[in-house]
Amino acid sequence: MNDIETALQRARDTKALEFGKGAMERLPGMLRTLFPGKKVVTVADVNTFAAAGQRVCDILTAAGIPMAENFIFRDPELYAEWSYLEELEAYLRQIDAVPVAVGSGVINDLTKLASHHLGRRYVIVGTAASMDGYTAYGASITYEGNKQTFDCPAPLGVVFDPAVAAKAPAGMSASGYADLLAKVPAGADWIIADAVGSEAVDDFAFGLVQKNLRKALSDPTAVANGDVEATGMLADGLIMSGFAMQAISSSRPASGTDHQFSHFWDMEGLCFNGRHVSHGFKVGIGTMVSTACLEFLISKDLSNIDIDACVAAWPSWEEQEAYIRKIFEGKPGHLARGLAESKAKYCGPEELRRELKAVAASWPVLRERIREQIIPFDDVKEMLRLVGAPSSPEEIGVSKARLRDTFKCIPFMRNRYTGIDLIYRAGLLDEVTEHIFGKGGRFEVIG
Repeated sequence: MNDIETALQRARDTKALEFGKGAMERLPGMLRTLFPGKKVVTVADVNTFAAAGQRVCDILTAAGIPMAENFIFRDPELYAEWSYLEELEAYLRQIDAVPVAVGSGVINDLTKLASHHLGRRYVIVGTAASMDGYTAYGASITYEGNKQTFDCPAPLGVVFDPAVAAKAPAGMSASGYADLLAKVPAGADWIIADAVGSEAVDDFAFGLVQKNLRKALSDPTAVANGDVEATGMLADGLIMSGFAMQAISSSRPASGTDHQFSHFWDMEGLCFNGRHVSHGFKVGIGTMVSTACLEFLISKDLSNIDIDACVAAWPSWEEQEAYIRKIFEGKPGHLARGLAESKAKYCGPEELRRELKAVAASWPVLRERIREQIIPFDDVKEMLRLVGAPSSPEEIGVSKARLRDTFKCIPFMRNRYTGIDLIYRAGLLDEVTEHIFGKGGRFEVIG
């Protein structure tokens, strides 16, 4: 059994995947198997229809698949926002047809949630290796000004041709590459969470993401140049990440400290040069900071940590709440999330003592596992540069001072134990902040 067959066997939602050159030709057979006798409707935007939508329609027509009139978004500023979702839902509600989404992140998320709202399943024909959401449950949609993840099933079927994705507009594969690169420190975060007893590593899901990860990331220049094989390896890594999330009904296999920066900036509606910054580009900057944190962590000898001092200095929940209210001042949405997520993650002094004892006892082995898992910061930065992704925060419109301010909030943004939580609980947060943003740091703040 190959990796795809194994992944499909464990997937919660997706039951069919056609991957490789010429994969679109096999779409009719997939539809007949998954939706026998059903009419289909193609959902695309102007660009994705030109890239693959017309070809999909030609293939389905030639195969005798009954089709409703296509739904094509015409707005050049289309993004995953609630008003566009309502527009799609209103159209789909009028027809009894299976949506066949043709596109990448925006089209996939809009069709995913619209289908779920209408009690339908759908198929996605991917057009870019730009994110890991093709096979992931949940849709990221901006609602009332805030980017939110809405629970909904992954597609029933996925079709992906790397030859099509390799021709995607500049930046899309770079965004996907940055998203995939984040799985490296995210894996280290999971290892740490397992070591402290917060969340055990699921060997299947961890392996599905990590097994071929280095290979998929091995040639960023080829990805940037539109090489079909390199794009295919990138896409395979992203698709396997989605399957891993399906397998355990959690984004843990693919998301750690790195993604928390993206979530924070999503809530701020981060734009640069008048355009929304892609998920992958935000995550890429988060990956650099996460890597810097992990390098700092393994430079310490936590086998000799002063546990009594850490426990004595640990704030009560009331003290932590006051601090959270201070750093999120003026950001009511962030504050509400920070309080809810932090309250769920908060531990008392004795639980902290247990965690730190576990780290101290296992530190020589744990430190080596982290060291083997991560890619050095300078290499991460160069890989992002070579693939054409931002390798400095200013390239997404974030100053180093703003990045530092965001960093101070990250430990409180999500109920998920990561490396930054170990740093915080070990009393090292001020030190790592100075290490990263102080004089000579990776993101030195001048002035």
